[in-house]
Amino acid sequence: MTKITAPPQKHGPNIAFALLVALALFLGACSGTRQKPPVRSLYYWSTTFVNDSLKRQFYKAHNVQRLYIRYFDVVKKPNQEPLPNATITFNDSVPQDIEVIPTVFITNECMRQPPQFAEQLWQRIRQMNETHGVKNVKEIQIDCDWSKQTQEVYFQFLRQLHQLLAKAGLKLSVTIRLHQLGMQAPPVDKGTLMLYNTGDFRQLSNQKPILDPEVVRQYIGGLRSYSLPLNAAYPLFRVRALFRSGKFVGIIHTKDEYPVLPTDSIAVRETTLDDLQSVQQLINKHRPDVHNEIILYDINNRNLTKYSSNDYEKIYNP
Repeated sequence: MTKITAPPQKHGPNIAFALLVALALFLGACSGTRQKPPVRSLYYWSTTFVNDSLKRQFYKAHNVQRLYIRYFDVVKKPNQEPLPNATITFNDSVPQDIEVIPTVFITNECMRQPPQFAEQLWQRIRQMNETHGVKNVKEIQIDCDWSKQTQEVYFQFLRQLHQLLAKAGLKLSVTIRLHQLGMQAPPVDKGTLMLYNTGDFRQLSNQKPILDPEVVRQYIGGLRSYSLPLNAAYPLFRVRALFRSGKFVGIIHTKDEYPVLPTDSIAVRETTLDDLQSVQQLINKHRPDVHNEIILYDINNRNLTKYSSNDYEKIYNP
């Protein structure tokens, strides 16, 4: 009987093609190219969590996948230890089909001395998760406007917290303000680049204190070489600033917060869609992988109706 042998297989072209694909993916990762559609996220920064119909409609219409919910602040008064403040109240359950990232804002004053509250902070977050049915948490985020003077203490705190979270299988992320891009990257898993509050609300002449593309341009020259994986946060909010005789009085949050005199002026500042998209183009030019996730700040019913549904789609997919 004649032995039938299989013809020799020609692997050369297939192997070459696979190598080219692998090389392209590797170079893409190194050059900061975006590999997939952005993850769509929102910040929830209110002191009361309400999951009303308008929010649910927005989640569904725009395929929102992650919610960064501010759980509480950590503040420090003179001659006192850092303490939690403005803890969120959950009036409704969190959506079970959206990943929740508990977020904590820590004032820079808390980092003037060696921190001793990493364990307490983690325990408080974990207790809130259990109490309010927040399940499958994979990440915790810390928001702090740290400076060169507080960097060493802040990084020490982050290392302590990172170690605690790693034992629980969680990642640690932090916010990164534009001015912090010029400093050492924090010892965490990733960062959120805050693309808002680029100017001074206290200056009546400043027309774009929330987001000014020209200011952003000045800070992101070295973005490509920044060592931390990043995502991007963009503003939806507006600010009403009260001025008296040309001098800043304060930010108006509620109707009766300040007495408004007939000679006072109220400057309303908000970001235009054109400016927001201009900044997105700048980020795409310097480091497009920052848009692997886009977070909008922040979610309330006025902000969610600021733009049309089509415009939100453009923002979420620059």
